[in-house]
Amino acid sequence: MLQSKTFVKKTKAGRVQKVVREHYLRDDIPCGAASCSACAAVEHPLAADAAAILVVDTNVVLHQIDLLENPAIEDVVLLSVVLDEVKNKNLSVFNRIKALCSNKARRFFVFTNEHHRDTYIKEMVGEGPNDRNDRAIRVATRWYQSHLGDNVKVLLITNDRDNKRKAIEEGINADTVESYVRSLAQPGLLDLVAVSTSGDVAMEDVEDLRPSKRKVIYSEHKPMSEITSGLRCGIYHQGKLRVNRYNPFEAYVGSESIGDEIVIHGRSNMNRAFDGDIVAVELLPQDQWHESKSFIADDDEDYAEEDVHLAPNSADDAPRNTNHTQSTVASSAAAVSSRPVGRVVGIIKRNWNSYCGSLEPMPMPAGSGGIAHALFVSKDRRIPKIRIQTRQLGNLLDKRIIVAVDLWDVLSRYPSGHYVRTIGDIGDKDTETEVVLIENDINTRPFSTQVLACLPPLPWTLSPEDLANRNRQDLRHVRVFSVDPPGCRDIDDALHCTPLPNGNFEVGVHIADVTNFVHPGTPLDEEATQRGTSVYLVGQRIDMLPKPLTEDVCSLRADVERLAFSVVWEMTPHADIISTRYTKSVIKSCAAMSYVEAQARMDDSRMVDPLTVDLRNLNSLAKIMRHRRCERGALTLASAEVKFEIDSETHDPLDIGIYQIREANQMIEEFMLAANISVAEKILKHFPLCSLLRFLNQLSGLAQKLEFEPNSSFGRPTFSESVDSRQCLQIVRLVAINRD
Repeated sequence: MLQSKTFVKKTKAGRVQKVVREHYLRDDIPCGAASCSACAAVEHPLAADAAAILVVDTNVVLHQIDLLENPAIEDVVLLSVVLDEVKNKNLSVFNRIKALCSNKARRFFVFTNEHHRDTYIKEMVGEGPNDRNDRAIRVATRWYQSHLGDNVKVLLITNDRDNKRKAIEEGINADTVESYVRSLAQPGLLDLVAVSTSGDVAMEDVEDLRPSKRKVIYSEHKPMSEITSGLRCGIYHQGKLRVNRYNPFEAYVGSESIGDEIVIHGRSNMNRAFDGDIVAVELLPQDQWHESKSFIADDDEDYAEEDVHLAPNSADDAPRNTNHTQSTVASSAAAVSSRPVGRVVGIIKRNWNSYCGSLEPMPMPAGSGGIAHALFVSKDRRIPKIRIQTRQLGNLLDKRIIVAVDLWDVLSRYPSGHYVRTIGDIGDKDTETEVVLIENDINTRPFSTQVLACLPPLPWTLSPEDLANRNRQDLRHVRVFSVDPPGCRDIDDALHCTPLPNGNFEVGVHIADVTNFVHPGTPLDEEATQRGTSVYLVGQRIDMLPKPLTEDVCSLRADVERLAFSVVWEMTPHADIISTRYTKSVIKSCAAMSYVEAQARMDDSRMVDPLTVDLRNLNSLAKIMRHRRCERGALTLASAEVKFEIDSETHDPLDIGIYQIREANQMIEEFMLAANISVAEKILKHFPLCSLLRFLNQLSGLAQKLEFEPNSSFGRPTFSESVDSRQCLQIVRLVAINRD
């Protein structure tokens, strides 16, 4: 069956085009229920003995994703109209619900209602997109009810009061999220229910023990129409809010419209904005652009004197330690700052995430099993305390937990959220490690079967096609070797240094050719893009790519043929580059050495074998290159690397020391840097419009604060000499490597 939609649109050139879209409808799309004999069987059906098949609306998916991910919620139908709307509104939630639907262990079924003849609907005259989508959800739910008959109960889950009312009037079984969860008789699940942000759920459905009379603490956010108009007129300024990680009561908003950062002082002026939110800011009058009142606040003590109307027996009402470090204010009210100061008037895009931390210590409320109000304190100081309701307070007080934010009302000092899950005991090594990984958004999930299917079969060997490739040079006859930390298995770089008849050297840096195995658009490529980098912890590594690739197929191990990208120079004995060439290559490393082994070879005068001579020649060139680079004013920003001695059985740390840097380390560092410079020059030559240079323009302002005057042209020796003190160098290093 074919449905056509015709409309006209105006092009950028001003012409009017008629567009016809064809929409194909079918009647053979399966419902996914195992109890249905009329539809074709699906690979992972909904359970035949399911107590109810749940059809959820868009807002339930957007706001209750933590609940949906709990194993207690099963036999859920996701309509295509819901998935499309979720994808447009929140890509992160869409990816999570998509993972649920593809998980073979979970019973989540996607029904393409927009292409089924009996569930597709047209938009009615005067009907908005949201109303049309709600009607499509009700039509699909009613079809499921009639299609399955009395075999199983079909239940529409919605927190939209109007949608629920219309569903009941149409004879559809409908319920709210909280009411349905209560029917499961699992009290712990109620902690996962997010607080409603729409106000559609009746207040009696959301338990709230706080007093009804509360004063307004924050200003209402401006409507989006007013924000858009204000941005266009220059009244408001848009940017990402960044909270000072050392002082959570100060934030900055980088604004392109005024070409400077706008400073935001105090939670009141932040107006319920979180770190990372895209906000609209209004500048304060210039006579209020005072320098920051640089206080060190241990907590929200600056609000202590205000009447917050705290609930009895809640965490807000719990006695606090009166020995907190007092906030010290270094006021410079008379000094007017040159930096603009403003306040947040609206949120354009929220950056709410799940946060790791623990509950603020509080006395246990009288009785047991009831609802307790608690304050969650994030490990990240930039995040304000979050108010949650829990029915398992006794089990959570000494735990690291994850909490998600639901809303932040103008009447509430703190945002409201809900409990997601428990990580483990506070202070436990594995628990705190997981907290670090979660806080830094590190993906620790195992690689999926789709990703692993992209790997070449093992054992991998060089193919005739690789050798016949005219763009790949055969360098297997060259004496190539690698130098890495002891125990390294993912060897990704190697070198060679061959004396030439004219007295010069041919020096090559060879990097493992991972692109030969990671093809664009594949699940492996998408997974690597999402992970971004490998992460190294003490005794643990989280890989960007699967180990069969990094430790075998692409590892430049000794005595095996491997594919590589190579940069090859001809250098004089004085480290002057005569020529450079770039090529894909085939290499066969003759040795995989550690830094200690390479240094021992170079230091032992009795060793005169070709490999040792190559190492000494490379080291001589590296020393010249390093000296020349420092003469040009290079800054040495590397800090001391710490190493731990770990107990082999308990994996507890036994000792700590500083990793020793040898000439072999500096030799490898120098040639890797030289390869990067050569490749950058090649990219700049051929792709000038796509070449990026990171220029630290913050250093000029930093120089004034540190009271030295470096040469205005970055890279001169005068700048390097200006930061020779340890304190100055540490500050410059922080500016160079940190975003905040």
